[in-house]
Amino acid sequence: MSKKILITGAAGFIGSALAELCVKLGFNVKAFDRYNTNNNWGLLENSKYKNDLEMILGDIRDYDSVSKAIEGCDSVIHLAALISIPYSYVSPLAYIRTNIEGTYNVLEAAKNYNIKQILITSTSETYGTAQYIPMNENHPLIAQSPYASTKIAADQLSLSYFSSFNLPVKIVRPFNTYGPRQSSRAIIPSIINQCLGKNKKIKIGNLEPTRDFTYVQDICAAFLEILKNKNFLGQIVNVGSNNEISIEEILNKILRILKVDKKIEIENYRKRPKKSEVYQLVCDNNKLLSSTKWRPKINIDQGLTRTIKWFKEINDTSKSNIYNI
Repeated sequence: MSKKILITGAAGFIGSALAELCVKLGFNVKAFDRYNTNNNWGLLENSKYKNDLEMILGDIRDYDSVSKAIEGCDSVIHLAALISIPYSYVSPLAYIRTNIEGTYNVLEAAKNYNIKQILITSTSETYGTAQYIPMNENHPLIAQSPYASTKIAADQLSLSYFSSFNLPVKIVRPFNTYGPRQSSRAIIPSIINQCLGKNKKIKIGNLEPTRDFTYVQDICAAFLEILKNKNFLGQIVNVGSNNEISIEEILNKILRILKVDKKIEIENYRKRPKKSEVYQLVCDNNKLLSSTKWRPKINIDQGLTRTIKWFKEINDTSKSNIYNI
């Protein structure tokens, strides 16, 4: 396995957990994230592994900063992206520049430096609402949001570099990820924080959609299994648990774990436009299961309990290493 690795988007939710895991396993990790004037390392700022990482702050939209970051690396895991679906309705161009042009910069720099392999992070949103379940890698791609369209474009661009230039690309397509450190805008943290708050109501959008949730640690382990497997070059690999659960069921599980009773208030402005809503996502993970030793270790009840514990402790300054999971 290649040892010097660049992780783009390393200060984010999945990226920070993956960067820490790679350090634990002995990788020489370069962590790339967006430049800021405070030199803040985002979710790696308080990491106990901070001194074991080389942090590079730049801009994924800028070829020069991406190229300088990639130089000297053996492998790249590309996670940097704009991911908020609601904001993609407001500024589609921002997603085009970050998700498509940013991926181009990674691919082109990797080509120029003869990088041994590149993992491009996709999303199950590229499939749109399930046309059959479980959804394997041959499921049609339907862009139901500007965000999804840019991820489809980035994936296809990456595969074109494999076909055109023999660039050693693999597409990792995670279904919904959750766990400690996730943005409060995401559905599970949003519900948890509202349950922990003083307001007697939980304000939420559509309760009907179903998703396939996988705990962040399991997602990170899958990335590294895909990195090791040479048979995945030029291919797409789904990562998920093959378990379907509705947003309403998630809400009720969190209420039960926290032993709280709150009124549910549906707010239409929190819902996606009807044609843009992805109503069902269920992962067929057979390709990953049959080709690697990866298996999800944390079920939804265990994962929610761990996630709730982290959010309960996040404001307790007496806790040390709260960002390490």
